[in-house]
Amino acid sequence: MTLQATSSLSRPWMTGVREAIPLLGGYVPVAISFGLIAVQSGFSPWEATLISLLVYAGASQFLFVGMVAGGAPLWLVVVMTLLINVRHVVYAPNLAPVLGKSRWWPWLMHGLTDQVFAVALHRLPQLPEAQRAGWFAGAAILAWASWVAGTVLGAVAGEWLVARWPLLGQVMPFALPALFLALLAPRFTSRRWSLALLVSIGMALLCALTGYTNVGIPVAAACGALCFYAVKLPPSRKGDNDEGGNDE
Repeated sequence: MTLQATSSLSRPWMTGVREAIPLLGGYVPVAISFGLIAVQSGFSPWEATLISLLVYAGASQFLFVGMVAGGAPLWLVVVMTLLINVRHVVYAPNLAPVLGKSRWWPWLMHGLTDQVFAVALHRLPQLPEAQRAGWFAGAAILAWASWVAGTVLGAVAGEWLVARWPLLGQVMPFALPALFLALLAPRFTSRRWSLALLVSIGMALLCALTGYTNVGIPVAAACGALCFYAVKLPPSRKGDNDEGGNDE
């Protein structure tokens, strides 16, 4: 065993950090965009940073800032934010069986995002149980730190960056969707996952076309999850794991 491999095994959090680095390509541009939009909506750079530190909910943060700036009542802001984040109810039962035993999990779950979930669901089963909390901590903290740093950059220098590089303003809104597509692409090798994803996509498009964009995300996620758990497909070929599990 090489020195590098030994170090990786003894310090799983470093492995988590290293394997989460590709996520930064989607996190940082979108965080910069959030920081800029928050300041333009009347929030101070400190307030924008605190939102990313404490709320740390991606799309919910954009919704939160937009609704507050538009004068929406606080109860409605809270309800809509929770509605978008209800997708974590789907994440929990899938991730819980591979977490392992550690008293740190309740704290580490603040770092659970869509992208961290996707990577963790694939990676954690490959690790010894004793290393899973460390790996997750490294991946989640890197993602969280990059989101907060991007928010600070966007809040303080976002307008200058967009003025200096106009193309950046056009690229930022597509960074996160592109990252989602990259994470979803491998799932289309399973017929069961493909059907669930197509149901989610179709429902999201229907909501968008009928003017219910805000509720499109939770409704589409719920429909996709129900489809995945309700529909059982026989394997199409040897090795095609359509029945769920960690490889999906």
